[in-house]
Amino acid sequence: MVYTYKSCIEKWSSDYQINRALQNGALYRIEKGIYADTPKVSTLAIIAAKYPQAIITMDTAFYYHGLTDVIPDEYWIATDKSARALRDPRVRQMYVHSDILNLGVSTMKKRDAIFKIYDKERMLIELLRFKNKLPYDYYKEILGNYRNIIQDLDIERIQEYAATFPRSKMISDALDLEVF
Repeated sequence: MVYTYKSCIEKWSSDYQINRALQNGALYRIEKGIYADTPKVSTLAIIAAKYPQAIITMDTAFYYHGLTDVIPDEYWIATDKSARALRDPRVRQMYVHSDILNLGVSTMKKRDAIFKIYDKERMLIELLRFKNKLPYDYYKEILGNYRNIIQDLDIERIQEYAATFPRSKMISDALDLEVF
């Protein structure tokens, strides 16, 4: 399990006890402010612990939802528009307006990480919103995978999300032309 310094203080109650756990091998320092009960943890678990308010999105979300087999080079995360810039080379940050930030957020567990991620319906909207910024082959691969699972998606939720976003007419038209 991955711990932040704050959760270590809650569990071990003092710096002295944390240092004893580190010396005894019951706890390992992974990086500054991040600890774990095993010496090796995934990068995703570190990022989920380090940025608990961040939401996995774009290439990383497409990969974890099984919509592409392309492993992203960076972890794409969405944060509030007013959030500070993250200086982590493993992370690619997207700023999202607060009124749509938490739309479609769910929780996923992969190996040793529990993290927030946008659901497949929200990611379909994101795919259509940013289709001009994605490589054409990549876009077509993901769109084709969406067409294969369309019966498993909540169509009403997709239409609800589309109506909430800016440029909702463009998104609705793209849904009708390319997906449904």
